[in-house]
This record gives sequence, structure tokens and C-alpha cells, in this order.
Amino acid sequence: MLRSWIRSAVVLLVAAMLAAACGSDDQPSAGSSTSTEIKVFAAASLTAAFNELGPQFTAANGGTKVIFNFAGSQALATQIQQGAPADVFASADTTNMDKVKDLVGTPQVFASNQLQIVVEKGNPKGVKGLDDLASGELMVVVPAPEVPAGRYAQQALDQAGIIVKPVSQEDNVKEVVTKVGLGEADAGIVYTTDVTAGGDTVDGVDIPADQNVTATYPIATVKASSNQAKAQAFMDLVLSSQGQQVLESYGFLPPPTS
Repeated sequence: MLRSWIRSAVVLLVAAMLAAACGSDDQPSAGSSTSTEIKVFAAASLTAAFNELGPQFTAANGGTKVIFNFAGSQALATQIQQGAPADVFASADTTNMDKVKDLVGTPQVFASNQLQIVVEKGNPKGVKGLDDLASGELMVVVPAPEVPAGRYAQQALDQAGIIVKPVSQEDNVKEVVTKVGLGEADAGIVYTTDVTAGGDTVDGVDIPADQNVTATYPIATVKASSNQAKAQAFMDLVLSSQGQQVLESYGFLPPPTS
């Protein structure tokens, strides 16, 4: 009787272990999206605007959370190429979107942006324009050349015929704003929206239209996403009048007309 009971207990234990093992196969792997969340890879300049859109999306989509990965567009494109789990990619330029054209759906342009000189609050160095950035007396910081904003900044300087020797080149625009806001640099070149997002720590100095450059922002779903419906829903929100109003409130311009 005792042996029979032991055998039965062992059989039940093995069955329970097998059931648990099979159940674990249904769990998402580490880093992958689930039905209750999507991962959005977005240019660093979109941080403030997208952080406002995230809760709006969650409220309208059954509690589905948005996990954001904000960084320079070039870094995000590389991560997607290397297989990082992403459902949506929003880039600050078409160049980096083109790098992953075989890995994403059809991109749509959802906003544009322009450049502005960022200075410490109160503009203590009295910066008036791009010409001042060529002064050896100013510590200037800019985004690195491979960053969309860095490329746009160089285009603006070239158009103005100005040579600037920056003290550092950063991986994204937010790092430029942070350094200027902390007084670690006197001035930098970023998007107008980054100056706005910088709040009380920085001010902006306008760049004339004939020296400025317009940045174009495309968005697309990622083909490898296991949650295409929710990925498309987030993209639709960004393109909707609701999404456009949020972007405008942070200083973004409408998509350029063809």
C-alpha cells in the first residue's frame, strides 16, 4: 500500500513539473513585447511629446503600455538592424529610416523641426547668432556628425559660411541641452523643440531662415513586431489630429507639404 501511494505521488509530481515546463514555453522571452505592451524606438528629441502621447495611447487601447527607447536615430537604427525588439521606429531623419527600410513597413512623415542655438538661461554670453559660435571665447557643444541634428547643424554652419570648433560632440540632442543647462558649455545647436523641453535651465537664440535647416521625422512599424495591430495603432495616434496637437504644443512643425 505504501509503495503504491509513493508511486502515485511521484507520478503526480512529474506531471505537475511537465505542465509547468510546458506553460513556461508560452511566456514571452526577455525583452520581447507582449500583448499588454509595445516598444517604441524614438529619436531623443521626441522624448517630451511622446511621453505625453504614451498614457493617451494606453487609455485608448485597453491598458496597453508603451515602453519607450529614446536615443539618437542612428543608434536606434543600428539596434533594429541588430535585432533589438521594437514595434515602432520614429526617426529624426529619413536617412536612418532608409537604413532599416527592409525591416519596417511604409514610413510616413509625421512632423518637422528646425534648429535653434541653445544657451544657458539668461544668455550670459550674449550670443546673437551662428557667427558668435565661431568665437574662440565660447565653449560650443554640438551633436556628433552621425546624429541627425549634428548633420543638420553642420549644414546650417556651412550655409552661413561659419567654422566652429566644438569642445565636444554628443550622442544626442538632449545631452547637448544638458551640458549647456549645467554651465558645462556656453552654447550648442539643437532643435527648437529641445530648447523648449529644456525648461528653465536654457534659452534659445533663433537662427535665420536662410541659415536654418528643416528636419523631417518619419515613423513606421517594425516588421518583426509580434503586435502589429497595436504598433499601427500607436502610429495612427501620432498621425492623428490628437497626436499632431501634442507635437505642436512641444514646438514641432507639421509635416512638410510636397
